[in-house]
Amino acid sequence: MPSARELLAFYLEAGVDCALSETPVNRLVEEPASEERPAAKPALFRTANPIPAPVLAGAAPAPDAAIISAREIAPGAASLQELRELLERFDGCALKSTATRLVFADGNPEAKIMFVGEAPGRDEDIEGLPFVGRSGKLLDLMMAAIGLDRSKVYIANIIPWRPPGNRDPSPQETQICLPFIRRQIQLVDPDVLVCLGKPSSQAVLDLKDGIMKTRGKWIDYDTGTRKIKAMATFHPAYLLRQPIYKRLTWQDLRSVQKALAGVAS
Repeated sequence: MPSARELLAFYLEAGVDCALSETPVNRLVEEPASEERPAAKPALFRTANPIPAPVLAGAAPAPDAAIISAREIAPGAASLQELRELLERFDGCALKSTATRLVFADGNPEAKIMFVGEAPGRDEDIEGLPFVGRSGKLLDLMMAAIGLDRSKVYIANIIPWRPPGNRDPSPQETQICLPFIRRQIQLVDPDVLVCLGKPSSQAVLDLKDGIMKTRGKWIDYDTGTRKIKAMATFHPAYLLRQPIYKRLTWQDLRSVQKALAGVAS
């Protein structure tokens, strides 16, 4: 019989690091249907007003339908606040049901530079802000090295909900959330866009090669209204595992600093 300590170690290794409720639930036992309240049908998008919105009823939203719904509603957000409210009501991504809260953004929405990562981790899920854990502290140091802090930048992730156990988001989950981060970039309208890590650079910048080949190179990113300078560099979490690449990251940061100086002049 395993001890409580051994069980906890097993759960932690499996990615179970937080409780979803205070009491255990046996998912193998089917709950009797209530006569007073019919079972609610899940929808991709919930709305509190009578304005029609894309809705699909069924046992679970299909990824293709969720992607279509996201592409339809994301461009309709006229402000960052409206976009946040859309995501709060959007039920097309299954990650929402396992995350503690939405992790929308941090920093200055009028900043000239925007950083985009992949997905929140445990600390971000708790606080509701991106990059507040160990990788976030390293990102703060990286920004400080070129004279930046969170009052001068805008930070977001492609995925606004934490994947269970900090696993990698699936390609379907990324495609579902991609229209929202693209609209977020449009609304912030920065002069410089920095994608942190391979998943972010491939999804947002549509780069095909790995981060080793794409990092440090400027490309034009079309926001829909204009083209801005965009670059991929290493994710801080990767640098914590592979500190040898901090030297290359410093070169990328110096290039970002020069680009910002050129915008300001």
